[in-house]
Amino acid sequence: MSMQTTRRDFIKTSTLAGAGFMAIAGNSPRPTRAADSALEGIAIAGIGVGGKGSSDIDQAGIYGKVVALCDTDRGTLEGKAKNFAANNPKLYTDYRELFAEMMDKIDAVTVSTPDHMHTIITATALKAGKHAYTQKPLTRTIGEARYLGYLARKYNCCTQMGNQGSTLDAMRRCVAQIKAGVIGDIKAVHIWTNRPVWAQGPNRDMTMEKFVAQTRKEEEDEEVANDLIEEKQKQVAEALKKIDWDSWIGVAPKREFWPGIYHDFQWRGWWDFGSGSLGDMACHTANMPYGACDLKFPTSVVAESSGHDFNSFPAWSKIWFQFPATDTRDAIEVTWFDAKTRPEAAIFEKYGIADPTSSGAIILGTKGAAYSPDDYAQAYQLLAPGGEALKEIDGVEYRVAPTDEHSGNFDTRNKLEWITAIKENKPELCWSNFPDFAGPLTETILLGNLAVWAAPEAGKRGETIEWDAKKLRVTNLDSIKTPGVAELVRPEYQNGYEKIDWSFID
Repeated sequence: MSMQTTRRDFIKTSTLAGAGFMAIAGNSPRPTRAADSALEGIAIAGIGVGGKGSSDIDQAGIYGKVVALCDTDRGTLEGKAKNFAANNPKLYTDYRELFAEMMDKIDAVTVSTPDHMHTIITATALKAGKHAYTQKPLTRTIGEARYLGYLARKYNCCTQMGNQGSTLDAMRRCVAQIKAGVIGDIKAVHIWTNRPVWAQGPNRDMTMEKFVAQTRKEEEDEEVANDLIEEKQKQVAEALKKIDWDSWIGVAPKREFWPGIYHDFQWRGWWDFGSGSLGDMACHTANMPYGACDLKFPTSVVAESSGHDFNSFPAWSKIWFQFPATDTRDAIEVTWFDAKTRPEAAIFEKYGIADPTSSGAIILGTKGAAYSPDDYAQAYQLLAPGGEALKEIDGVEYRVAPTDEHSGNFDTRNKLEWITAIKENKPELCWSNFPDFAGPLTETILLGNLAVWAAPEAGKRGETIEWDAKKLRVTNLDSIKTPGVAELVRPEYQNGYEKIDWSFID
């Protein structure tokens, strides 16, 4: 089956193959099932099955049949395959080979790779009419987030981002209460995180040439130096037997593999592969404020950082977003803090918060504040000045996520909501679907990284990014002296991968 297969062809083919979940076209308001158990009938491929991808495919496998697995780390791949031995899944290190051989045999994918590969993999699946569960942040760059939302809507796919706190009743109730006015008119938002918990900062890359030069400079005994170099060469060679490095690099510029600084977790701290602290945690910690305060379409952003080299993210940053007035609130400023820094103590003291957590959010209003002491708003507090609890507004309704015997784990519940949407052919059932929520949330978050990029000098505010959110344009680009800003909006893929046609925006 071609990777350009239409959704209509996909439904027809998957139903005939017995792996489908409905027997009639997707525009019917009440689809019927092709099998007695629609859930067990969904064939799923897991792409990126280590780290968070491990639990993602395990949880998706509760509700469907895992028929294919892909990971660039052969050890991870083989280990995860044992979990699904009964299914005898096909194994791949290159997602392109998986899609070429299995596209007509799968209905949905989980995508839990490093950030730089989210878009190319997810887009290929969506174009073939496959439903997608993609980890946070949805994409590495702003334009890619808009692109996946566009494709999800165009091909009528059920999508969900992996910000699992979205399915918590507490988070949804908090959003509804704030929207109903429990803390009054919104005046400001502060969000903070303990990330990074991986290495970030300038001059961190390494190559064999650089290692050899350093070793010979630092070790006076030539024989000892040669032994160290030979040992490192063997270490690299052994590691590359287990890793499909070309597939891991994917759409990013080529660079030499080096043990321990990219794969398997440290990639988050590199501009080419990850999105730093903001990308890692803001889709969680900013999730409640985003929904409650309608944090779409910021107009400008500026940052201060510990300094960076346009290769690795800075060790810390602070970011100020400006949002225009909407029909429901005045213009506000949203501030982001990372590396365990927090808003000024007076803010917490005003509301009786004695020991603020290392990750959380606080929304300030004219009547009080909403405080989330964790990343997911699962234990939020509504506080008046002085610290007395505000009474919640009676009768405020919110949409409850589906539950079953597995969904006490809210991460699993996020998968269940996605699967329920697939089963009922209703993409809108997913709270964090790409077009309406996950995409715009990711766009807002990643604008902050544009400001961090433009703040390379340690301890000094960088250049202000003026932003046209609807057209995805830096409106003052001509006056920006920092190089490479435009590429963080609309990236150009490397190494022969299909490039994005940006005309859907223009």
